[in-house]
Amino acid sequence: MAQIRVVRRVLTESLAAMTFPILLLSILIAPVSAPVVAEIDRSRARWCGVKTMPLRPSTHSWVQWVVLQMRSRSIWRTDFPIFVAAVLLSVLSLVVTFFGFIGAVVLVFSPVFWFFGIAAQVGPFTPKSVQETLLAMPAGVTLGAVTASVLTGISLLRDLVLRAFSRSRDPDLLAKLEELRTSRASLTAAFEFERQRIERDLHDGAQQELVAVVMRLGMLEATATAAATDQERIVQLARQAQAHAERALERLRDTVRDIHPRELSDLGLIAAVRELAVRSPLRVELTSTGDDTQLSSPTATAVYFTVSEALTNIAKHAGVGSARIDMQCAATDVRVRVHDDGLGGARIDAGSGLAGLRERMRSVGGNLEILSPAGGGTEVVASAPSQPTW
Repeated sequence: MAQIRVVRRVLTESLAAMTFPILLLSILIAPVSAPVVAEIDRSRARWCGVKTMPLRPSTHSWVQWVVLQMRSRSIWRTDFPIFVAAVLLSVLSLVVTFFGFIGAVVLVFSPVFWFFGIAAQVGPFTPKSVQETLLAMPAGVTLGAVTASVLTGISLLRDLVLRAFSRSRDPDLLAKLEELRTSRASLTAAFEFERQRIERDLHDGAQQELVAVVMRLGMLEATATAAATDQERIVQLARQAQAHAERALERLRDTVRDIHPRELSDLGLIAAVRELAVRSPLRVELTSTGDDTQLSSPTATAVYFTVSEALTNIAKHAGVGSARIDMQCAATDVRVRVHDDGLGGARIDAGSGLAGLRERMRSVGGNLEILSPAGGGTEVVASAPSQPTW
């Protein structure tokens, strides 16, 4: 593996030497070429076995990304220094590659040149006999090895420059960047799932009831304008329309409550969770301690929907009729535990609901954990600071 990396480093430096004229011309448009060259250098480092992260998102084209980089100050802190180092080191690679490898080839094939009557000169050395050309062959191999070693050193020097200006040595930074990308993808999927749920609730709930209201009102109008007016039929249709309208209103309230409950804004997290427990089809035992007045709105919302999703999952999948909620609110943080004695076996990546809630908790600096051994019940634990970390 180490030999493969050395070969890759020599190949990339040889390629840098060959493309140096293009790199030299790119100085004329440095603000445009600097981010491109820096990103290519990061790709080179990854190919050579160095852990670096690409800065260009996969959703952006090169043109879009270069335009964004040109508007950012980071181009002068990261891309431009890497670009300058790439130009200078490519000059060095060009000199070493040209004189080193060409000299090595000439020395190795010196006997062949002598056979055709050519005394090939390499620096101060000019063979004067066949014996000297034969002695030149191992010298050529040695020169080739030295050249490869020097090019490898130049490649390592590129890595040092890349790390110095991009902080790619910081594993925590790389981990946070990868976590951010994963979190963004998970949140996007969760938000899409939530939009589909709201659309489905409106379509199957309030919309159907409102269609029924419209139909009843049409029938009521037709009956009222008929020649033989049926008062009892009119009253019946009016009551049916009113009942459908009330059900539509109730379903709209349920949908709005699922988007953001009014109790949470008006009364706080503890009262909202207590109301949630009352509405749940389960027998819920709620224990709460502390004061929730210090909780920020994003934190309280994230915890509330975590409890709501946990109760919904218990009612659907746990096979039990009861659950317990333990809530601890403090000035600095909040911790909620939802437990049931059901079937267990729940996984956070089994659906978009809990996975989306985990990302919501992470977005406020918190965390979501699930302990669910098969047959041993399920415990959902959410914790977060009172104020988001951003």
